[in-house]
Amino acid sequence: MGIKGRVDKMVVLACEDCKERNYTTVKNKKTSKERMELSKYCPRCKKHTTHKETK
Repeated sequence: MGIKGRVDKMVVLACEDCKERNYTTVKNKKTSKERMELSKYCPRCKKHTTHKETK
């Protein structure tokens, strides 16, 4: 799923500590082949943690 006619794909980010899927974002699959990793706020952990892209 993504924008029609574009290479951008929607990805899901999950918290590394509690494994809860909190965020969705768009990523260009042609330019970034590796999995996305961002520091985001996790409402379950109540702190900023690393969120990694899931399948």
